[in-house]
Amino acid sequence: MSARDNSYSAVMARSNEIMKASVGMDYDDYISSPIAFDYERMMRDTGYSHEEIVKIQAETKVGNTPLFELKRLTEAVRKISEPGKGARILLKDEAANASGSFKARRAALSVFEAAKKGFKGVVAATSGNYGAAVASQANQRGLKCIVIQEVYDSRGVGQPEIIEKGRKCEAYGAEVIKLTVGPELFYIHLLTLEQTGFFNASLYTPFGIRGVETLGTEIVEQVRARYGQDPDAVIITQAGGGNLTGTARGILAAGAHDTRIVACSVDLSGLHMASDTDFNKKSFTTGHTGFGVPFATWPDRADVPRNAARSLRYMDEYQLVTQGEVFYVTELLTKLEGIERGPAGNTSLTAAVAMARQMDRDQIVVVQETEYTGAGKHHNSQLSFARENGIKVYVGDPAENVPGKTIVLPERLEQVRGKAQDMDSLRHSYLRNAARRHPVEAWTDEDIAFLAADIKSTPDWVRASLPQEE
Repeated sequence: MSARDNSYSAVMARSNEIMKASVGMDYDDYISSPIAFDYERMMRDTGYSHEEIVKIQAETKVGNTPLFELKRLTEAVRKISEPGKGARILLKDEAANASGSFKARRAALSVFEAAKKGFKGVVAATSGNYGAAVASQANQRGLKCIVIQEVYDSRGVGQPEIIEKGRKCEAYGAEVIKLTVGPELFYIHLLTLEQTGFFNASLYTPFGIRGVETLGTEIVEQVRARYGQDPDAVIITQAGGGNLTGTARGILAAGAHDTRIVACSVDLSGLHMASDTDFNKKSFTTGHTGFGVPFATWPDRADVPRNAARSLRYMDEYQLVTQGEVFYVTELLTKLEGIERGPAGNTSLTAAVAMARQMDRDQIVVVQETEYTGAGKHHNSQLSFARENGIKVYVGDPAENVPGKTIVLPERLEQVRGKAQDMDSLRHSYLRNAARRHPVEAWTDEDIAFLAADIKSTPDWVRASLPQEE
């Protein structure tokens, strides 16, 4: 019998077969066209109720995290706001989960599903936080864990944050496969799944997204219990989209239909997420525009045939902040509130500071996450690394920020401004991506209805916005 062909092209050609075997879900059952599929049925077919997910997560030290009112930070924001402005800022402290981030929620359900189906281990491709979460959960369920991580550029140099995340994965006992940045990540992921027969604990399966739903419901329930109202806005870091999608679904499940869902990414416009030369010009490994925009405007670029993370479907606003603004707010959180959390997890807090100034005092804005800090995740380590890579770091006006060339730390809180993305521009980009995969003239009414739901619009808007041939 001849050996199986493990060349890049052969493995990629087997990707659907490998995915089906490693998740135990046949995505073909939900797909009706190259762009449309039955999203809600796919999510339901995970087979878990909300109550069951809460119980599963509680078994492994996940969920029921504290909600803090940032009183001193709120007061600082009110001092620089117009009279009557300055919303109350609340922080959902997801660093309290086992492994130190909200991703423990995604991992808890995926690892439980793997154990339930009899898999001996789990595999995850991740920059690191999710890998640590999967490893932590695998330990508690008696499963092996392999984490595949892009760590280095072609010089063998890695970002402090990624190296720290890899260290944490190893501390939990995971085998970490460390790669240079490039297209081999997906190939190695597929090959590892095939050779081990392990479960694909992908960030983007329905199990991963369903796990985050408990975060959204907890926010609503905690705010209602404490303040007698729903949050006016929840701000969520946008990268691959699972954080926003899962949280938003949980918020809606709790009945908070008027709560605005606000995405936020670090503005690294012009730096490609998979570029070797750009790799170490970024202080933030995922929560930036290099992930946030591409995944919002075409989710099905992930390591599953149909991505369950569909952030544009739930997004009301999209705010961008600069690296310097995030570092400034990270230090402010420490000094005003006595809470030290990792800079990447403070991306949404940075947007909250800017947004709270425009909101009324009786309104509530919730910062949806935090993450652990330390070593390479500390902002001083990241700033030192930036300087080593030729990036100019100085105090001034963040409006002068140039991604990959400068990091400008604000002098004053009022310089934390944020910047809103054009939502219709994102929607148009999504439709153009859909047209590249399925010609517009072939779109059915079902396709148009799916697209309308996926960009949070209407079929009439889609029909009026059909992309022209390029």
